[in-house]
Amino acid sequence: MDILSSLLFCTEAVGVVAFAISGAGVAIEKDLDLFGIIVLGVTTATGGGVIRDLLLGVTPPAMFQDPVYAEMAFVTALTMFFLGRFGTPALKRHSAAFHAVVELCDAVGLGVFAVTGVYAAQAAGYRENGFLAVFVGVVTGIGGGILRDIMAGEIPFVLNKRIYALAAIMGALCYYWMERKGISGAMFWGILLTVLIRVLAEHYGWQLPKARPREKKQEERT
Repeated sequence: MDILSSLLFCTEAVGVVAFAISGAGVAIEKDLDLFGIIVLGVTTATGGGVIRDLLLGVTPPAMFQDPVYAEMAFVTALTMFFLGRFGTPALKRHSAAFHAVVELCDAVGLGVFAVTGVYAAQAAGYRENGFLAVFVGVVTGIGGGILRDIMAGEIPFVLNKRIYALAAIMGALCYYWMERKGISGAMFWGILLTVLIRVLAEHYGWQLPKARPREKKQEERT
């Protein structure tokens, strides 16, 4: 394994663990059982990559050719189960902090997979097709989260909460542009930009505009 492959593997491993924590954390908050926690953890961590591979014509998807990422996600989700099982009193006392950790892990996973998705599209021969590369990157970043939210019975986070897909788009574009310009550290900066946008959006409550302001919807209900 050369240096670039090792770096990519480590980067994706960070994203897998981060998204597995995010998915398992949502499952714990939804009071799902052991199986549910593992399924949501693994799905969140690997779902975007499966969608990416199907878009790029890689069959079977890499997850099934080499299950190392699925195994990482499984172990992470199982660890989260035991944390929830035996650390429930502590989680209740620090529920806000637990939620913040889940959100941060989700942001890290989003950034990692948005960037590595672009890299995968370029490696598949689509380096000159910026639209396709960025699209694949964004889908890789948000795909697992969409599957997680649907399975948890929620409207997908990407459609109505904070600035999510936009963060993935900006990170993917940043990486693609810097990589094409030959700027070193393109992958790092693309991930960092995505995470920074997500964290700031969550902290300051940034939202994209909606067709019906909250006040009008509340008036209609009354």
